[in-house]
Amino acid sequence: MQASKPEHFNLNVKKALAQPDLKGIIRRTTDKADAKRAEAVVNFPEFEKARLQGQKIKDHTIKHMAHYLAEFEKNASAQGAIVHWASTGEEASRIVMDICKQHNAKKVTRSKSMLGEEIGLTHSLDNSDIERIETDLAEHIIQLAGDPPSHIVWPAMHRSREDVIKLFRQFHKDPTSSEEIIDLVDSARRDLRTKFLAADIGISGANFLLADSGSTCTVTNEGNAELTTTPPKVHIITAGIEKLVPSMAHAVPLLRLLTRSATGAEITQYITFHNGPKRINDADGPEECHIVLVDNGRTKMLADDMKEMLRCIRCGACMNHCVVYKHIGGHAYGSVYPGPMGSVLTPHLNSLEVANKQTHACTMNGRCEEVCPVNIPLPKLLRSLRAQSWEKKFEPLTNRLFVKIFAQLAKRPKLFQFTSSCSVLFMRVFSKNGWIRFLPLAAGWTKNRDLIAPNSQTFMQQYKKHQKPKSNRSA
Repeated sequence: MQASKPEHFNLNVKKALAQPDLKGIIRRTTDKADAKRAEAVVNFPEFEKARLQGQKIKDHTIKHMAHYLAEFEKNASAQGAIVHWASTGEEASRIVMDICKQHNAKKVTRSKSMLGEEIGLTHSLDNSDIERIETDLAEHIIQLAGDPPSHIVWPAMHRSREDVIKLFRQFHKDPTSSEEIIDLVDSARRDLRTKFLAADIGISGANFLLADSGSTCTVTNEGNAELTTTPPKVHIITAGIEKLVPSMAHAVPLLRLLTRSATGAEITQYITFHNGPKRINDADGPEECHIVLVDNGRTKMLADDMKEMLRCIRCGACMNHCVVYKHIGGHAYGSVYPGPMGSVLTPHLNSLEVANKQTHACTMNGRCEEVCPVNIPLPKLLRSLRAQSWEKKFEPLTNRLFVKIFAQLAKRPKLFQFTSSCSVLFMRVFSKNGWIRFLPLAAGWTKNRDLIAPNSQTFMQQYKKHQKPKSNRSA
């Protein structure tokens, strides 16, 4: 499957809605994640207090980002790491590829990192003579399938067990005949473990960067990050500058929020802090450690008053609870980051002109903000982007015309009520058993789902009907 593009959002959505099994596959995982998160919150009475603490930690770090970046570079360098700076994704990818070429790397293992996807590192590796080995099980699945990730925590969410069985039997040297999950995992383990140990370079992301020690932190459930970063002679870490926290004391509260929000677990299986290359008395570890700090639109978000988005700890809770994401999945967004958080990030990673349609992929029900572990006001940010898109005239002419017509009706209450009454009558002509299967001028909606039939009266008609006579009202 070729990666879709954000400017093709409307077409991507039509394709997604036309896939009969996609919605069921997506909801099977997101609904389970929703339930597990809810249970985790109930079992953690301090969750709301922790959210506020996490918000304050991120806001403080963002406000003093220049200071903490300088501290991190100084302390990471003192640990023996080599720190690189990249203003764009292309520059970051080029830095990583140059390091690989300097070491004549033939095999590179990679631990799951959305930042790596963001900077196009997977494509750079695939277009070179270097073998890319994805060590995360879900990333391994989509690499075999040729898919981009569809979720930031579960990249292969869009793939069914039957899909995985076919892929493993096609590509694994020693596939299993069993269809049990434990046996499929063993098949992947047999295929990947020898490659872990043969890699020249290991590449990972970082969930947090600790300014006071220069340490980087990775969070995984499979232990693949440790096998990616420890055996190879060279370890490369790519991280966005917003991953900064002042110290370990600030990382721990965010870790408590991250795992509960992402998977519903109290704590993840593996939390590892990397502190530069191997030292003289260390039993293992890389001989060389590089850290690539990436901006790629993040400072622009500060300038555009989108700084709240830099709080994001990439838990995926917003998309797990998003009614739009649950219907169309991640690929329809045409970006590395789907769902509500992606609808805010993509216009800054690409441009608002290209990605303005994603800002409208929201019902504004507020569930994303409600479950965000660091209180990001996603609906507010999306409304701001919509306003900017309107001001810059990125909206289609048909949309602008419709809004102007609606504005004229809204200024004339009697005409508005008359038009509403006619619309209700028109819609009820096409309704049957409480649903509308087809409606002229609304084929975009009724093509893939039924529309609920309206009440026989408009809201204003019902309101007037239920109003009590003034003489019966109490003084």
